[in-house]
Amino acid sequence: MKFATAAALLAATMLAPPAAAQGRKAPAAAPLKLERVVMMMRHGIRPPTKAAPVPANISKEIWPSWPVDYGLLTHRGAAGVKLLGEADRAYYASRGLFARGCPAPGSVVLKASSKQRAIRTAESWGEGFMPGCNISVSHPAENGPDPIFHGLDDSPSWFDGQAAYRASLAGAPKGGLAADIALYRADLLLLAKVLNCKLPACPLLREPTELVASPHDRPELEGPADIGSTASQTFLLEYLEGMPMSQVGWGRITRAQIEQLLRFHPLKFKYSNRPDPVARVAAAPIAREILAAFEERNGPKLTLLGGHDTNIGDLSGFLRVHWKVPSYPADDVPPGSALGFELLRDARGNRYVRAFYRAQTMDQLRYQQRLTAKNPAYRQYLPLPGCGNSLNPRACTLPAFAKMVRARALP
Repeated sequence: MKFATAAALLAATMLAPPAAAQGRKAPAAAPLKLERVVMMMRHGIRPPTKAAPVPANISKEIWPSWPVDYGLLTHRGAAGVKLLGEADRAYYASRGLFARGCPAPGSVVLKASSKQRAIRTAESWGEGFMPGCNISVSHPAENGPDPIFHGLDDSPSWFDGQAAYRASLAGAPKGGLAADIALYRADLLLLAKVLNCKLPACPLLREPTELVASPHDRPELEGPADIGSTASQTFLLEYLEGMPMSQVGWGRITRAQIEQLLRFHPLKFKYSNRPDPVARVAAAPIAREILAAFEERNGPKLTLLGGHDTNIGDLSGFLRVHWKVPSYPADDVPPGSALGFELLRDARGNRYVRAFYRAQTMDQLRYQQRLTAKNPAYRQYLPLPGCGNSLNPRACTLPAFAKMVRARALP
């Protein structure tokens, strides 16, 4: 897969001219104008969501303390997201979407899930994107229904968990789930050493990873691979929070080994988020939000949806897109990263949709680096299968995108 370079980002909005006729040079197509943007963004740095991220029979180590309660956005997490907001404002100003000063009322819409870390992420991004301006984030009540970001959390009776389970297993390679997990043997060995799980009796190397069905929910991995996903995310968050390396994984893991162990995270998405029966239901509300933001008359120039890695995992399965952020495994979802969409218009009024991925690298976030033209956030344009499987910016018209979303979105 080819990555869009910073120099090619604006040039990519041009349609390559046809071959010259009769020796004459064909005129270049006029550039497309950026009209609107929607980003589905993961929250920033947080602590683990519970005191012991892994079972006691796997590790009896005392985990590092954090400056905020379990699962809440940290101060450094807010600061890192604010840096993304500043960089996004500069980038979209360079594309002509925003001028200086506070955006016009209604031109920037911020929505978040009911979780504090998602709400504070949207607020912090807004502080960077429009400093000194009025920032309002709409979100559900903390303990109320959250149909956009957490539609499957209540295990709705109409959702067929068995169909989701079968589709998930069907996505395994030849040899089934066991053959897939066997490819992670070296990663499990490394994880056991970091967790100080005594070999050779460590359950990570002796117990199987299983896919467990729920009657009305997505299937979930249980066992070593699931522990690997949770533990590797915890080590990553310790690193991004700026903890000394003597505290990150108790000093038994390197920066490169964190990246190695993160392979468990997209593996979990593969079986729990990307299968069609899951993605077409779980991501449908988000996909409809994106489409509504593009189709609404006089709609907002930019819509930010502040949620979670699971939302991006679901949406990536819904759209069947893939990406690779430097310093992360393929299809991983770094804190603060976003799966985004541009609405473009040509001189005749035709409108097009492009997908992209935007993220900070590990070290940009750990060291709270300001994102500039010389040190930019990472952006990669993504083909949209089913809507012009190409990086050509005119490959996916808005009507074709709308048709695809409505066809794939299950009620």
